Amino acid sequence: MKYLIVTNNPAVAARIDNLVFVEGSAAETLTKVRDLIHEGYELISHPLAASLRMLFSPFRSVILGKKLTKVDSFSLMIIEDSIIKYKQHMEFRKIDTAHDEDYKMMDLILLEAILDKPIIGMLEKQ
Repeated sequence: MKYLIVTNNPAVAARIDNLVFVEGSAAETLTKVRDLIHEGYELISHPLAASLRMLFSPFRSVILGKKLTKVDSFSLMIIEDSIIKYKQHMEFRKIDTAHDEDYKMMDLILLEAILDKPIIGMLEKQ
């Protein structure tokens, strides 16, 4: 296994093998990502959604790279900053649960698009 996906999206869990499933919120998923980075994993995908609308999704999937022998300070800085930004945004708006099925599918589609990119192929060859 050259990469690991951390997700709270059941649609992702049903289709992808290399993952840690979080029984909880998007915030709890980000916290799990942070914990894994402290264990030595590195970020491959950014932990926050690329659009403001997707930021309010109850589902989050993040790709981590292989486990390193030390903590990747750049990944740690990104995840810590992302958790802070996520909490700040969520103070002003609630998670949109009315469109759960749509958000599940969008998260899965975006993740699968990333997995089809050359960077993941390079990771698998390492």
